[in-house]
Amino acid sequence: MENIAKDYSHIKGWGVDADPKNEPTYPMKNYTGDDHNRLNYERPPQQPITVEVLHSNERPNVTAVFGTVAPPSGLSGALRRYAFRFSESEYGHWLPLLLADRVNVVEGIVDDLKRGHVPNIFAEKGWKAEWKHNPKGLAQKVIITVAITTVVVAFFNRKTKLSRG
Repeated sequence: MENIAKDYSHIKGWGVDADPKNEPTYPMKNYTGDDHNRLNYERPPQQPITVEVLHSNERPNVTAVFGTVAPPSGLSGALRRYAFRFSESEYGHWLPLLLADRVNVVEGIVDDLKRGHVPNIFAEKGWKAEWKHNPKGLAQKVIITVAITTVVVAFFNRKTKLSRG
């Protein structure tokens, strides 16, 4: 236990609940002493790393078990790699991850189209349920999306026309 405490002592608040004499629930809880045996557990065997696994820069190693279904790839993977350079307490970590999720959706649609599968975006986005339970909100989303798309297309068409003549 002392080695673990030394390894992580640089993390503020680490081990704050490790002292059995400092039990915040003392008078109310029926204390048996077994509650603190969780500090002396055997770490499960490490899952073999067969794909790239991104993990917090605040941890010295990966967790014992992790997902391998969707390793980072493409532009969204690059954004995720960039995000994991930052601490989990910074916007530089979370904002790129949010953007990577949005980019990954577009990459998935493009990948489906490459394979000859036309995705049913309306069903996948739950628009039937939205139309049933929130028609005003759905109409607002559609109008905003159409307006933004129109502005972007008009901007690029104008730019193309200006460059031609």
